[in-house]
Amino acid sequence: MVNPATTETALPAGMALEIDGIRHAFTLEGRPLPVLDDVSFSVEPGEFVALLGPSGCGKSTLLRLLAGLEPPDHGEARADGVAITAPDPSRVVVFQDPTLFPWRTVRANVALGLEAQGLMKTRAYRIDEALERVGLGAFGNVYPHQLSGGMAQRAALARALVNDPRLLILDEPLGKLDSLTRMSMQSEIVDLWRRDGFTTLLVTHDVEEALFMATRVIVFSERPARITADIAIARDYPRHRSDPYFADLKRRVFGLLGMDATW
Repeated sequence: MVNPATTETALPAGMALEIDGIRHAFTLEGRPLPVLDDVSFSVEPGEFVALLGPSGCGKSTLLRLLAGLEPPDHGEARADGVAITAPDPSRVVVFQDPTLFPWRTVRANVALGLEAQGLMKTRAYRIDEALERVGLGAFGNVYPHQLSGGMAQRAALARALVNDPRLLILDEPLGKLDSLTRMSMQSEIVDLWRRDGFTTLLVTHDVEEALFMATRVIVFSERPARITADIAIARDYPRHRSDPYFADLKRRVFGLLGMDATW
């Protein structure tokens, strides 16, 4: 069980989510392109849910809706029972690219969220706290070009964590890292989640990553995305990649993705 940390607002560390009958489409050459088709599920406070599905099926679009970056065409997404209609510092997104400003130091990049909220005078101490949490305490004064790929992604995580998010949205954040760095970052993100208790949503194309990190894995169909499976992972942490349970589960998930013949 996740033990939510105490926050200044006395709210649970993790945010409850309800996704209710969401349909969404883009306009392509003047015609609608459906990407989400009647998607419904809920997430309990403090859960870690991974979203798996074919490339382009609409997973990242769903994350954008949950972040409040755009409204759904139909249906509703709710955070703690309140409709999501705009971005909020309690819901933060970490993308595949760290998107650090090259002319700002790591510390100055991490400070961006506090600056935008006008909180630098009262909460600047959180910058160094966030850097320590991701293992970059000694790198606050360096610039992005001096960081490795893994370190840059840690800086992006620190920029998200400085806001004390109740929902951390991860959109393929490890997709461009080498395999060893990626495995290390998977464990570090899980450790942060277990310690701080925020709710986490992860989009990934890596089946093993989803099974290793999440408490639940939701599998989507081809576009327009529908949920084809919602799988609870019956293993505590820390997890071991050699566990036969994960091999069996990988085989099942690859089958759901139509890739069982290649397994």
